Amino acid sequence: MTAIALDDEPLALEIIQSFAAQISDLYLEKTFTKVSDAKKYLLRYPVDIIFLDINMPEMSGIEFYKNISQETKVIFTTAYSEFAVLGFEVQAVDYLLKPYSFERFEQAIQKGRESLKSKLKSDINSKTQLLIRADYQLLKIDLDSIQLIESLADYIKIKLAGNKFLTVRMTMKAMLKKLPDREFIRVHRSYIIPIRRIQSIRNKIIYLDDMEIQVGHSYETEVAKRFSI
Repeated sequence: MTAIALDDEPLALEIIQSFAAQISDLYLEKTFTKVSDAKKYLLRYPVDIIFLDINMPEMSGIEFYKNISQETKVIFTTAYSEFAVLGFEVQAVDYLLKPYSFERFEQAIQKGRESLKSKLKSDINSKTQLLIRADYQLLKIDLDSIQLIESLADYIKIKLAGNKFLTVRMTMKAMLKKLPDREFIRVHRSYIIPIRRIQSIRNKIIYLDDMEIQVGHSYETEVAKRFSI
């Protein structure tokens, strides 16, 4: 899970950083004391969870969350219990009342995991489109238009129908989680392909209509299982 934290109190951010560092599947990418800086970051990079203070001088955390464009989960952190109802009105994952313990922080993270898993399962079962942030905007991509996904270090390149390309800051692992596994398969550390484009498989080589891809050693078992070879 990727996350950012926004709080106008640096000490509160230090506590979140300390707690997050103790949870292996949580990566706190950045922390912010200014609403404007957090907004700019979210326009460029998707995250799974925002740790968000409610009572801030520039804008309340509630208003901030209502006005961001990307779909992300929120865990509110505040010293004021009277804001709890407002927090849950915007379907917050959890509401941490300062000061909170590491154990209480862990409970909130577990709720975040469950919420993200539920959303992912629902999206995969029903989606025909993919939401991707690229070129400073949120784009909808038809799954049927995806021809190939290729790894480029910290980025991926998505080849679309009509010889169009998108370059996105995302890992292959994160991308694969967004795709329905019945329609896409990772066959190499550098390639995810739509199953519909496979023409044939011979001697650990996958033949598409316009290229050949060697099945990576780490993916041979999965490919063999999926295609009964």
